[in-house]
Amino acid sequence: MKNLKKTLRAESFPVLLDFLTHHETIKNHSKRTIQEYFLDLRLFFRFLKVHKGLADESEFDAIPVADVDEAFIRRVTLSDAYAFLSYLSDERKNPTGKQPGDVGLGASARARKVVSIRTFFKFCTQKAHILEKNPLQELDMPRLRKTLPRYLTEAECLRLLGGIDGPNRQRDYAIITLFLNCGLRISELSGLNVSDIQGETLRVLGKGNKERVLYLNQACADALAEYLRVRPELDPKAEPALFLSSRYQRISVQTIHVAVKKHLAAAGLDPSLYSSHKLRHTAATLMLGHGVDVRTLQELLGHESLNTTQIYTHIDNAQLRDAARANPLGKVKPPESSP
Repeated sequence: MKNLKKTLRAESFPVLLDFLTHHETIKNHSKRTIQEYFLDLRLFFRFLKVHKGLADESEFDAIPVADVDEAFIRRVTLSDAYAFLSYLSDERKNPTGKQPGDVGLGASARARKVVSIRTFFKFCTQKAHILEKNPLQELDMPRLRKTLPRYLTEAECLRLLGGIDGPNRQRDYAIITLFLNCGLRISELSGLNVSDIQGETLRVLGKGNKERVLYLNQACADALAEYLRVRPELDPKAEPALFLSSRYQRISVQTIHVAVKKHLAAAGLDPSLYSSHKLRHTAATLMLGHGVDVRTLQELLGHESLNTTQIYTHIDNAQLRDAARANPLGKVKPPESSP
């Protein structure tokens, strides 16, 4: 985070830095969200400099934006924003393209940049007061194709759980069990500490630093107990991460991705079609199909559309416990440890 803050201070213009600080300190947005806002807006203002003949397109990725001032922001029009979207669609290199040199960002990537731009100009109008009227208030969002989330069937889940093996078997079994029963985000799982396990509950820190409490069904409790039995003991002063890497450090998101892909392949499931996030979809689908109320499910998954504090006034904790127990995988026993 120190390197990110150093970059933000060096490369942001004053209003942009104020905007990012506002979202970090007032909106309490995550480091990742702040970084995405910065990258999206830096890209937008680099494009505007080229579009308005103020910079050379051949040096696009090195164009500075720290000199953008309020007068420049006031000259931005709705047409400029649509020209930017056209550039993203037709010319911008796609880092996730199937072939090197692929161009054109997909609708979801363009939509995220529209959100960043609209949010920034709303801030300039309502908070910074450098604009009397928001010129991008009517900026439309790219239409997103609606697709059903991919998920594993119950039988495929049992096959996945039954095939977990290797030197980190207990750890990986516990990780995948939590994905399939609690629907955690990968960042939430990586961020868990041992102290977050409190009896039959699990404290989870979600997006925007929003905390929620999940109830552990028997499968989760058994899997965690098996893992904690073999988890290395660390110096009390060390980071109290629940899941550890082979170097006894907090397991990274990338390491979790690799482990999940490995076990999916070992179970005969296509790792190019499934991922840690698909296991989250699987948990939601299984619970919804076994009678869990949609509103309860939203709370369990920590969706941003529901405020955690408010939802507890409408949903009794017993319902959250019942949701955990309703998962058909909640009674699966971990494999017996070898002597």
